[in-house]
Amino acid sequence: MQERSNTFKSGFIAIVGRPNVGKSTFLNHVVGQKIAIMSDKPQTTRNKVQGVVTTDDSQLIYIDTPGIHKPKHKLGDFMLKVARNTLREVDIIMFMVNAEEKIGPGDRFIIEMLQNTETPVFLIINKIDKVHPDSLLETIVSYKSEYDFAEIVPISALNGNNTDRLLETLKKYLPEGPQYYPEDQVTDHPERFIISEFIREKALQLTREEIPHSIAVVIEKIERDKDRDMVNIMATIIVERDSQKGIVIGKRGALLKEIGTKARHDIEMLLGSKVFLELWVKVQKDWRNRPGRLKEFGFDDDEY
Repeated sequence: MQERSNTFKSGFIAIVGRPNVGKSTFLNHVVGQKIAIMSDKPQTTRNKVQGVVTTDDSQLIYIDTPGIHKPKHKLGDFMLKVARNTLREVDIIMFMVNAEEKIGPGDRFIIEMLQNTETPVFLIINKIDKVHPDSLLETIVSYKSEYDFAEIVPISALNGNNTDRLLETLKKYLPEGPQYYPEDQVTDHPERFIISEFIREKALQLTREEIPHSIAVVIEKIERDKDRDMVNIMATIIVERDSQKGIVIGKRGALLKEIGTKARHDIEMLLGSKVFLELWVKVQKDWRNRPGRLKEFGFDDDEY
């Protein structure tokens, strides 16, 4: 562990917000590498993703929760439960909103969830690079009328605008505490989880609208081939219908091959070695509403 200053601060920070406001983009930016998947499709994040940022006088542990929305199936129930329970176990809550959008029912749904918390809540207005300052001021005023935020910090997670100031402000609210993780650790998720998320991200990016939320990824095997300095990975993409299987595979397997090529690039960056990635597609009908399947695919309700 690194040398500590006289007062070392540490704590857990939840990032909450509606789907697609830039929570994963922010997490990847502050951590300095990709650990959370990004997509322009809502509800991309399904599990908590922890990102760890260690400085000489602090350790900030960010928890990127699933985008909060009213659930439509058991997977949605799971995602909302993860987000709600996360709020009970952190030192600061970052409520992230999109500067381009006016306050709406989804934001008020989250504000209602925050009403009874005694944890400091920061309003983080993201994507400020895309709006005029006058519009930003209107957004600040509208949110201040809804909730008494501890701090309001406008940022651009994509460009890194004002994120340093946010870091310093967060540190002021953290308690003195231990260094929970080694300084070079950026997440507490195992490689297997992150690899499955990278594959799911590429499938999300390359498939049509009806596919995204029907997809899960199961890592069947990870083997290191020391002789060839290569990691062999076998993974299965799970869909809910036969028609979806055909879409994911694509004409003569072209789309599945593209998913594999793009995912392999990210996995090689993560592992620092060459990767042989073998992908299969399997149908598990209505898996999002089947508790046994949800647990099998990593959405274990008992853990939350």
